[in-house]
Amino acid sequence: MRLTIQFRRILSDGLLYFLLIIVCIFMILPFFWMLSTSLKPEAEIFRIPPVIISENSNLDAYRELIFNRGILKIVWNTFFIASASTILRLFFCSLAGYGFAKFKFPGRGGLFAFLLGTMVIPFSVLMVPLFILMLKFGWINTFYALIIPGAASAFGIFFMRQYISTINDELMDAARIDGATEFGIYWRVIIPIIAPGLTSLGLIFFMGTWNDYLWPLINLRSPDLFTLPLAIRQMIQATLGRPVFHMQMATSVISIIPLLIIFLVFQRRFVEGITAGAIRG
Repeated sequence: MRLTIQFRRILSDGLLYFLLIIVCIFMILPFFWMLSTSLKPEAEIFRIPPVIISENSNLDAYRELIFNRGILKIVWNTFFIASASTILRLFFCSLAGYGFAKFKFPGRGGLFAFLLGTMVIPFSVLMVPLFILMLKFGWINTFYALIIPGAASAFGIFFMRQYISTINDELMDAARIDGATEFGIYWRVIIPIIAPGLTSLGLIFFMGTWNDYLWPLINLRSPDLFTLPLAIRQMIQATLGRPVFHMQMATSVISIIPLLIIFLVFQRRFVEGITAGAIRG
């Protein structure tokens, strides 16, 4: 009887691992094909039957991007916009979340409900009036239009409010007795406690801004200010209308590397923040 139970357990575990491996292969395959295509000569990209790993693999596409296409400047533009936007969002979202979670003021419930209601409004509805505002401010073709309008997020405020609401009020009272100001309590007491949540939210914001395509496409005109999603689109348009798919794939590979590094560095904090948020919620 015991052998039968162990055999069934081994069989079920083996089947589960097999299914997980199959799923992982399907998830990794597009990334592997992207990397492989970026290394292929242009003539082998659409060969039938397809060439999985070319014997003539080279780094020509990467050399072209680095030395002739200014990809490093584009990576810096994207990193600067994503970093500045993320820092501003984390500051204002955590500050607003702290206010909603720990302060009682008239209309708090209604204001918070209105804030949550804005989450259902699609960006396409806000795009035209927001563009007109940027035009009035003279921010078209500048990084300001990509950073300032998104300095606060309804989702971020909600996330931080739920996270901060579980912090014991006695910690804040003790800080007030010691003479700390309200902003000092936020900066010295609340921020260290919610660091895992800030990391999780920051990664979400950073990846969203890093991969944003539509809003930079509307606001940026100069190629010197382009972000990586715009550069990938530009690679489709080649000289005399001839697409350069291997360079497009190489740009995609370059765009993934910083995100992968950042996620690996903050992976533990990210998982802790999501888990803690789920438990607290």
